[in-house]
Amino acid sequence: MSEQTFEDLNDLQPEAPQTEAPRSERRSRRRKPSAWPQLEMNIDVPLLLAVFALLIFGALMVYSASWDFSLVNYNDPTRMFFQQMRSLGVALVVGTACCFIHYHFWRKYSVLLMGGVVLALAAVLIYGQVLYGSARSFSAGSYMPGEVAKLVTLIYLSVWLYSKRKELSKVTYGLLPLVGILGLVAGLIILQPDISAAATIIFLGGLMFFLAGGSLLQIGLIVSGTLALIPLLMQVSYTARVRITDYLTGLSDPTLANDHILRAYEAFVKGGWFGLGLGQSTTKLTGLPVPPTDSVFAVIGEELGLFGVLLTLLLYGLILWRGLVIARRAPDMFGSLLAGGIALWIALEASINMAVLVGLVPFAGNTLPMISFGGSSLVTNLAALGILMSISRASRAQNVEEERTLDATTRGRRGERGWGVSRARRASRVGQ
Repeated sequence: MSEQTFEDLNDLQPEAPQTEAPRSERRSRRRKPSAWPQLEMNIDVPLLLAVFALLIFGALMVYSASWDFSLVNYNDPTRMFFQQMRSLGVALVVGTACCFIHYHFWRKYSVLLMGGVVLALAAVLIYGQVLYGSARSFSAGSYMPGEVAKLVTLIYLSVWLYSKRKELSKVTYGLLPLVGILGLVAGLIILQPDISAAATIIFLGGLMFFLAGGSLLQIGLIVSGTLALIPLLMQVSYTARVRITDYLTGLSDPTLANDHILRAYEAFVKGGWFGLGLGQSTTKLTGLPVPPTDSVFAVIGEELGLFGVLLTLLLYGLILWRGLVIARRAPDMFGSLLAGGIALWIALEASINMAVLVGLVPFAGNTLPMISFGGSSLVTNLAALGILMSISRASRAQNVEEERTLDATTRGRRGERGWGVSRARRASRVGQ
């Protein structure tokens, strides 16, 4: 797959010769207004609005879903909410910094970042705090390296796939190194154990390999190998065995699903079309497991009904759409891979969290990005979206520079007719 995967190939078609238009008309055509407004700092406005809408919505839902859970577990109904607000403050600072750091900065330090994540994943197995039978975090759950590993793996794979783009068809340069990278990171995460995070990383690795132009045969081998490991995983992991068994049972008869899924069904049924009202959920008080984290989507369904569910889907769909648009317009293949990977990752996390609560996939611990309670997830998500904004800003800046070059070329060729400007435009497009 060439670097023009996300380019509009129609722009490469020759243009018919035409007479030069009057100067006033040429000026009006030089800079066509964008379909969406752009801030002076070249921020993608639709993406920014979707992100802030999710953050505000998430703050409301965390407060609604957590007050009883926080009161029972911490004897303080607002403790979890204010902890989330502190995490949000840190996340906004990190996301803003990532927005104004050129995305090629991460390419320069990708190896160091990956090395740091591998060390952190190994350290958490030794020094991490054990909560609910898993060692996933340091310092009372305040830092979870498994969340950071998702973003760092995306960055590292974008760099690696970009550097090996011409040799991915060779098994020794494409498939085997990819399996080694994903196997190392996912293997350390499985040992925690955190099966959902490991599965997410493997799935994202396959998507990135596909976007970079990996052959379907090699992708098929990755999928087949992953599926072949499921029976082995069920033998060595009690958690995996229980989750897959419960899923298959609920798939054959929804009334026999596990209690978590049944309580989620109850919440969605009570919610109806427009919900019981914000803060009025009853299942969060009568046994819905961990409402602020894994089950927050069920709380949305009960309090805001189908309307709230569709609104949530719309916001994530908007982020996915803008992310893919940014990927298509990125200045280079590295930016395209990274932007596409980030957009697909956010959408994948959200899809898995929502699909679990309606019984479509086996139970997983994926958070609902920017809505579920969790500092590590929130900071990592906003860092990723900040990088996505950075790619958008770089693309916009390049387009402005190209317009200036084209304007200068046009002014220097006032006496020319026909093909002069068209050749300059085509050359600039091909050189990207």
